[in-house]
Amino acid sequence: MPNNVNTKITSKVEGKDLVLERTFDAPRELVFQAFSKAEHLEKWWSTEGWSTPVCNVDFRPGGVWQYCMKCTDENQEEYGMESWGGKAVYQDIQEPEKIVLIDSFSDAEGNILEDMPSTKMTLTFIEQDGKTKLVSRSEYPTAEELQAVLDMGVLEGVTQTWDKLASLLEELQK
Repeated sequence: MPNNVNTKITSKVEGKDLVLERTFDAPRELVFQAFSKAEHLEKWWSTEGWSTPVCNVDFRPGGVWQYCMKCTDENQEEYGMESWGGKAVYQDIQEPEKIVLIDSFSDAEGNILEDMPSTKMTLTFIEQDGKTKLVSRSEYPTAEELQAVLDMGVLEGVTQTWDKLASLLEELQK
């Protein structure tokens, strides 16, 4: 990648909010599509050694995105395990500038796991000379719930996931 593209995530905690930023070497419309279309999300929305065999997206305000990740790496302790990690309800969509959603942990039937923290996530896509600065702001109900998610390894997970996104964006532009 060119030297003028930030391949690292910057992160900061602001009270009960987690703000993550990264610049991708791709046009804003393409990065936005990668977050809005199931055929793209299923290719990059998982950490290293995991896949996304279930990715149902109803991309509209009030629509739901539910996914399941599965460990496909035989060298990982979790090999073969499925994780119905998420159910997101879209609140606001301003193509190609912003997506707002409520992201929750769920089970396979889509029931939200009340003992796990939910977050209001705002994704902002900023055009920068043919590249895209992505800003993700996750608002948690409390600073303690944000800390619980940080302790679960959210920064490592997002870094791996966004690295997969960068690879997909590169592939889509060939």
